[in-house]
Parts: sequence; structure tokens; C-alpha cells
Amino acid sequence: MSPADAELLSAGRRVIDIEAAAVAALAKRLDDGFVHACRLVANARGRIVASGVGKSGHVARKLAATLTSTGTPAAFLHPVEALHGDLGVIGRDDVAIVVSKSGDLAELGGMIDYLARLGVPIVAIVGNAASRLADHAAVVLDCAVAEEACPMGLTPTASTTATLAMGDALAMVVLDLKGFRASDFARLHPGGALGRKLSVRVADVMVSEGYPRLAESASMKDSIVPLAEMRGTVPIVEAGGRLVGVVTAGDLTRLMEREDDFLSRRVADVMTREPKTAGPQELGSSAAHRMEEHGVMALPVIEMDGRLVGVVHLHDLMRIGAV
Repeated sequence: MSPADAELLSAGRRVIDIEAAAVAALAKRLDDGFVHACRLVANARGRIVASGVGKSGHVARKLAATLTSTGTPAAFLHPVEALHGDLGVIGRDDVAIVVSKSGDLAELGGMIDYLARLGVPIVAIVGNAASRLADHAAVVLDCAVAEEACPMGLTPTASTTATLAMGDALAMVVLDLKGFRASDFARLHPGGALGRKLSVRVADVMVSEGYPRLAESASMKDSIVPLAEMRGTVPIVEAGGRLVGVVTAGDLTRLMEREDDFLSRRVADVMTREPKTAGPQELGSSAAHRMEEHGVMALPVIEMDGRLVGVVHLHDLMRIGAV
């Protein structure tokens, strides 16, 4: 590596180190005020109105989007546009989150005055806890940083990263307070990859009809065609349909390597008893994780009583985007 390239690498690492230190410092400053802010947001009867100017405005937009996507209705309101007709979106039951590095009210003042007249509580995420914005807030979340990562100390870098982290901490604790679950996330994200991972059930993907199964008394010769047809996994069931094991293509291969008369062996002597299984209402992503963790390509699907109802394959889960 040339000296010039090494210098660039060092500069990049410096930025990351400064921003990492800024975020780490936030954890030590969290106190009862953070708890108060979380409860204020979680218990709001109206919506959350997030606001800010410039880079702080971008952070506020992201926070509003995160809250909305995790079950807390929120909207971004630009403080200048608010004074030109948009104040009507604010209701008396709302909670405001105002993001600002300096806490200067030059561009925020008009909106802050309106919030005060309505009695709307303000959560200030601010880089200056002694600012005028902090004085008007019900709760102050201090996001001051020791230094910006900008070599000139001018461009908001460490400060915006710290503020983003504080907003995420607030949103995730609120999510927990409200009991927001994976199923709720899927309901709000039906069109994306995350929605598919959190909504596709094993029953939606499994092969449930015409799937070959063998009895324990069957021979390994009987398993060859089903193994070839059904991608290498055949369930073994007792008379009542309860799963007692599986035979895989790998079992057959290992048996062929050990014994000459492998076709006459009973599947009961070769099968894996108590195999990994899935339930029909289990998330497809959960079943896929179990397959990858244990190095298998398919799982028998059983009801609570152990009765076999189908088989789910990893490739089918991958095909529909549940992995």
C-alpha cells in the first residue's frame, strides 16, 4: 500500500472511531429523562410529530419513519413549512420530538410557541442541553459530542450519528413498551422482503399432498425411488400416521459405503429417530434457520400430536423469499 493510500485509510478509520466514541458516550448519559421520554411517546393518545432543520431534519424524518413502521403513528413536520399552513397537522393529544444540534430557536421558535399554546409536550433531542430549546422541552435527551468527525469541525457527522442512535434507542424501547411483535411488523410491511420473512408460514410452502412416506418395515430398496422423487428426504411413519423418523439420501449413501447388501436393510435400522421437524404455523424463516443450523435440506411438518402433515424444503422457502 502506498503512503497516500495508507493516509486515506487512516482518515477513514479516524471518522469511524470518532463516531463510534460519540455513540458509546450516549449510553452513559441515559437517565430518568430517557425513561420519561419513552413513556411519553408510548402513551401518546395522538401521533408523534418529529421536526428539525437541515441535517437534524433528516434525522427527524428517519425517526418518524422508524416509529411509524414499528406501530407508533408519527409524521415529520418542517418547522418553517409549519408556519405557512402546516401547523394544522398538530393536535392537542400529540407529542412533539424536536431535533436540533444547537437548540437555537431562530427557525424553530414559531412552531415551539404554537406547541406551547396547545400544551403539546416536547421531547428535545439536542446537542446543547443548556439551549433555549431545552428550556421549552418537557424532556431533554442530551446528544452532545466531544468532536465532529469532519477535519474542520464543521460538517455534522458524529453529532448526527449520535442523534440517529438516540432516536433508534427511543423507538426500540417504545416498541418494547407497546408490545410490538414480529407479526405486527409483518402486517405493516406486507410488500417487502422483511414482510415475507415475517408472514410466510410453513403451511404456505410445504408439500402436503402426494408426498411418499414409508413404514418402519420397509426396506432401503423401497426408499430409493421416493428419495429421488422428493429431493432426498423421506419420512417414516407408524400405522396411525405419526412420524417416527426420516431417511435421507445421505443415509443411503453412507449405508452403500459400509455394506454390500444395503438394499435389504430395513429403514428402521437406518433412519434418524427424533429428527428435526417444523410445525405448520411456524414462520418459514424460522424453519429455514433450523435447516441451515443443522445442515439439512428438508423438515417433516407435524401437528402437535406428532402426526405427519407434510414436508418443507429449504429451496422452496428460498424461492419465495422467506429466507
